[in-house]
Amino acid sequence: MNRIGVAACLLACVAAANVVRAQSVTTEKSTKWGPAPAFLPAGAKAAVLDGDPMKSGEFTLRLNFPPGYRIPPHFHPTAENATIISGTLNLGMGDKFDKKKSSALHAGTFGVIPANMHHYAWTTGRTVVQLHGMGPFKLDYVNPADAPKPR
Repeated sequence: MNRIGVAACLLACVAAANVVRAQSVTTEKSTKWGPAPAFLPAGAKAAVLDGDPMKSGEFTLRLNFPPGYRIPPHFHPTAENATIISGTLNLGMGDKFDKKKSSALHAGTFGVIPANMHHYAWTTGRTVVQLHGMGPFKLDYVNPADAPKPR
């Protein structure tokens, strides 16, 4: 195959890959929100963008938190990769919920929380956070009494 043939083949492969990727594009308008996982306090919404967070493998999940939402101190058995899409997520580290010891993370912020690191979060306004990582995605509360009651 000559150079033109190789270039044409490469362009065709790139075009085909872009077509496949286009099938998995999610826009703000096309996001399908549903209830958040039951291990989160009531009031949040969730949208699974890719994979299945409750199974082994990669996943991408968006969480939509209302103003005043609060997640008590907890940890995850896997690393948590988070991007703030909109609003502000206040994040603190440790076993006790203390607003004074948290940091405000604004839209565009990305962070990684290592597996088993104790942390907590709260919002002042509506906030959307995108999480990605390896499932299954699980949340364990530092104080088991903080776990939401079954809904």
